[in-house]
Amino acid sequence: MFLPRLLPAHRLLAGGSLPLLLPRHSRLALRPAVAMSTSSSAAAAPRAPARRATLRGVVFDMDGTLTVPVIDFPAMYREVLGGEAAYAAARAAGGGAVDILHCIESWGPDEQRRAYEAIARFERDGLDRLQIMPGASELCGFLDARQIRRGLITRNVKEAVDLFHQRFGMMFVPALSREFRPYKPDPAPLLHICSTWKLSPNEVIMVGDSLKDDIVCGKRAGAFTCLLDETGRYGPHDSLPEDVKPDFMVSSLSEVLSVLEEHFDLDLVLSADSRI
Repeated sequence: MFLPRLLPAHRLLAGGSLPLLLPRHSRLALRPAVAMSTSSSAAAAPRAPARRATLRGVVFDMDGTLTVPVIDFPAMYREVLGGEAAYAAARAAGGGAVDILHCIESWGPDEQRRAYEAIARFERDGLDRLQIMPGASELCGFLDARQIRRGLITRNVKEAVDLFHQRFGMMFVPALSREFRPYKPDPAPLLHICSTWKLSPNEVIMVGDSLKDDIVCGKRAGAFTCLLDETGRYGPHDSLPEDVKPDFMVSSLSEVLSVLEEHFDLDLVLSADSRI
């Protein structure tokens, strides 16, 4: 049976059985109480089963999450920034990661225009090779069967989102591209989707393959977070800094389905506005 890599708070639960998930803020608040529950009197007292968090919406990243990664980002960054030395300096300044959109925001109009043209060229080349991520169709069918909303946030352009919808026949509403400002990792796009759905962020989970964009966006918004790490590039869950540590880590979208089934209340929502 697949077991997701969970926050350390889950490992504090006694008994060795699979824990039930509480809302993220509640879990953090309960850590001291869990650690103190080893006394004989506490052990003798009957325990009520923990209540699982209600999940009403899933928001996905697109590139590298719903679609197979096809864009050569290092090559894009080298061209936009002006060569290997500039790319290395930007990586060093970003702690090993490059936020190219943030980098060019401070440039002059002509430099920005050339940069956006280069990015658009790489993105157009990627559209020609666009492929659906294995497990995406099954996961969307699972969500639809339970009337769980699904949205999308990407730093790619609207043209790419429209092509994704058309080519693979699955719709995400709302679907926010980088034309929506501010973009990830700012929580604004995720909070906008929650507001559109009339849901609290703690009823939503953000799923993506980027710690600095997707997970930080979700955490800042107050949503649950799930990191898709197909290759293990981020290392063990316990090694991640707390400010970017997701609630879950998985290596495939099929494992996301298992996380949702095992840790959330997925009862059908039958109200008239349950689907948008």
